[in-house]
Amino acid sequence: MLSQTKLGLDSARRAVLIRAMKKIISTTDAPAAVGPYSQAIRAGNFVFCSGQIPLDPKSGKIVEGDIRVQTRRVLDNITAVLRAEGLTFENIVKTTIFLTDLGDFQTVNELYGSYFKSDPPARSTVQVPALPKGANVEIEVIAMTNPTGGKAIDTWE
Repeated sequence: MLSQTKLGLDSARRAVLIRAMKKIISTTDAPAAVGPYSQAIRAGNFVFCSGQIPLDPKSGKIVEGDIRVQTRRVLDNITAVLRAEGLTFENIVKTTIFLTDLGDFQTVNELYGSYFKSDPPARSTVQVPALPKGANVEIEVIAMTNPTGGKAIDTWE
């Protein structure tokens, strides 16, 4: 790996280069961040979405209802963040689901699966003791833009 010195980049030029490679994604169609973070960041061909909890974008409050209602709100929030960058669930390559009760897994899984028409992404699901604002579910995603016209690049060809 080349060192920064060998690349000849001083700290100011490195900072400009990093800013040029990173784009903040924000939309009013999804809840505003509840802390010092962005709704999503685009870096190259990847979009890293912060975890979404079931906040209503207009009121900023957790939606009332069971795990199905909360999960649908989370997935709709993700839809809005992706749409702000011209992406859909088809662009998602990895998700992480955080649940306060793994007993909700089947319900969340059924609803989650309905948002993917085909080729679902890689996924992890973990139980956590608590989530912000008392939410029962949080989902974060990583999406990829489609620079290859829909074809995966096979490095072995």
